[in-house]
Amino acid sequence: MQRVRRGRTSDPVTHVEHLPARAAVHVDWPAWVPPSLRDAYAARGVSRPWSHQVEAAEAAFSGESVVVATGTASGKSLAYQLPTLSALLSDPRATALYLSPTKALAADQLRGLLDVAEAVNGGVRPALYDGDTADTEREWVRAHSRLVLTNPDMLHRGILPRHEAWASFFRRLRYVVIDECHSYRGVFGSHVAHVLRRLRRVCARYRSSPVFVCASATVSDPGASAFSLVGLPVRTVTDDGSPRGATTFALWEPPVSPLVGERGVPTRRSATAEAADLLADLVAEGARTLAFVRSRRGAEAVALGAKRALAEAVPELVEQVAAYRAGYLADDRRELENALRSGALLGLASTNALELGVDVTGLDAVVLTGYPGRIASLWQQAGRAGRGSRDALAVLVARDDPLDSYLVHHPSAVFGRPVEATVLDPSNPYVLGPQLACAAAELPLTEADLPLFGGDAARYALDGLVAAGVLRRRPAGWYWTSRGRPDADLRGTGGEPVSIVEASTGRLLGTVDAGSAPSSVHTGAVHLHRGETFVVEELDLDDLVALVRRAEPDWYTQSQDVTELDIVSVEHQVEADGVQLCFGTVDVTNQVVSFQRKRILSGEVLDEQPLDLPAQQLRTRAVWYTVEESVLALAELDLPDVGGAAHAAEHAAIGLLPLVASCDRWDIGGLSTASHQDTGLATVFVYDGHPGGAGFAERGFDAAVEWLTATRDAIVGCECSTGCPSCVYSPKCGNGNDPLDKAGAVRLLTAVVDRVRRAAPRQSTFGVQVGGSHPR
Repeated sequence: MQRVRRGRTSDPVTHVEHLPARAAVHVDWPAWVPPSLRDAYAARGVSRPWSHQVEAAEAAFSGESVVVATGTASGKSLAYQLPTLSALLSDPRATALYLSPTKALAADQLRGLLDVAEAVNGGVRPALYDGDTADTEREWVRAHSRLVLTNPDMLHRGILPRHEAWASFFRRLRYVVIDECHSYRGVFGSHVAHVLRRLRRVCARYRSSPVFVCASATVSDPGASAFSLVGLPVRTVTDDGSPRGATTFALWEPPVSPLVGERGVPTRRSATAEAADLLADLVAEGARTLAFVRSRRGAEAVALGAKRALAEAVPELVEQVAAYRAGYLADDRRELENALRSGALLGLASTNALELGVDVTGLDAVVLTGYPGRIASLWQQAGRAGRGSRDALAVLVARDDPLDSYLVHHPSAVFGRPVEATVLDPSNPYVLGPQLACAAAELPLTEADLPLFGGDAARYALDGLVAAGVLRRRPAGWYWTSRGRPDADLRGTGGEPVSIVEASTGRLLGTVDAGSAPSSVHTGAVHLHRGETFVVEELDLDDLVALVRRAEPDWYTQSQDVTELDIVSVEHQVEADGVQLCFGTVDVTNQVVSFQRKRILSGEVLDEQPLDLPAQQLRTRAVWYTVEESVLALAELDLPDVGGAAHAAEHAAIGLLPLVASCDRWDIGGLSTASHQDTGLATVFVYDGHPGGAGFAERGFDAAVEWLTATRDAIVGCECSTGCPSCVYSPKCGNGNDPLDKAGAVRLLTAVVDRVRRAAPRQSTFGVQVGGSHPR
């Protein structure tokens, strides 16, 4: 491949993995599939189904809830369409509900269903019902559609609270399809689990008991994950009978930059810049390419960088590259999806909004701009190229980050690891309480409902809701008090979104979560939108609006914050000869206090400007360890050095937690100190960045030996002398990465790991298994 930009002297590729092709396993159509439906699929090129499609469809048709967990582009849609459409064709009164985590996926499914429905002419009338659906169309969908495609947010906010208007639909509901169910994890997944329980309860009210058909990417123990999500036993289908072309998968480490970063430390060229060049190179070669980027701003930056590179070398291709992300208006998203599908676009830089099953055929390559946080997501993203029997290229470009650096130098951690389990916790009181209030507002809760929502945990939450005046306890059950409208923030994002508005024109550019607004669209922040650059003039958190003006600065912004943490309770602990490993509840107070302006190319700090923003309170779950002075002495750590060692160990541990937990480093936070006020000892905390916790810190406690060993090894394996972003520097440190002691962090982590590993046989006292998975 000829590069658009030249001049590199070292090979950035650290490893190349060749994944062989796989042949298809075809089987015959089930006898119960109507001939018209078979003919419709044959007309679309499906002459015979694959084995896993029929296995899942047979289970669902027989009345058994099922989860089909096979690879990307393995045709899971057919597995649930066969029983669903067959039922709708054989019973003209039957209905079905389809749930997807994204609007793009639901719209994509609708396109395929409309083609099939038209071919069979069976009155199926599939229709979208989401936030983009006009009010007049919603009335038609409620009255006439027999296959409604929506998402958990709309089910939660718009359908279940108005179940009387949907009575006919629920009374005849035969199937509930939950597409990409592996995406429902953490706080979001915990909320969705209760939304599905509320759905089952409303269906029972109308005397229906639908079959649940779940589709998932390959995950660890999909049956247990699906059971946690829907609350029902499910049959598991995992043997993939679909064909697959060969894939060449390269691990790519950007070179060390001649420029220095914060505090003069060496840095590598950014993954964003590398991905932009790769995208430009591939587009120049005529390869249809999708570049996944971790953030909205990053997606915009990769597209902009690729355009600039192409403008110098192949200017006629500049308009064939674009960005795609959540937060765009519906019309913009649809336009980009159609352009990519039709081939009008050769290159697209996207957030994970296009990770899920949107049918984008004909892609040749995928560029992953940084490890996506989970092995399951890595394969989901890489699998977007080479669909069917086409060969494909996938490239993982490492960010200047401890986990990414670890993975590109330990390929077995990428290609030899099983995928993660889906982590969710429906018993989280910050999830359970609001969901019970919503359920009571839909239908009064009774004693018979408590097992559905968690038994004793539900009863305890109901007592709290009664004490708060949210519910009334009556002999027949618990009743909503009608004080306002109950609600629950499914995604744990911090409430209603903040609108981003161009001040001069009033044009709505998009939205951002209120919880992240202080750090992302504060006054003075740089905001990117579809290749255009804006600077925030004002953030008004009362009116939930950020006013921006068009600009072209040669700098970007990074917020700085301060954090305080108090221990509320300890649930599990391991005593390990001067080291104590703990898991429990903590209170975190965080405040964005300033922001830095940094040069785009060099990362040079231009200045730091103060901000006056309110502090944010968070009660969540954390894993932490304390180290006694005698252990510090043996590790040759003098008290003045402990703070820097603990701080460096904290940064690296946050970066490596996604190795053992299904999270992103931006889902978690940390704090370290040479002497914490609650422990009196050197203490390192890592906490979930969601109210009530999301299960990530608990997984870190369960897998502490594996996690902290990998953390130490990543620091040791880094080539820098005193620390850099690849090991102990953090891109979100509120203290300016000061102080940091790389060598001290290695000695501290070695002392902790050695002691916790020796303590493993005694951990049964606490009901946990460090280094393995928590028995549930």
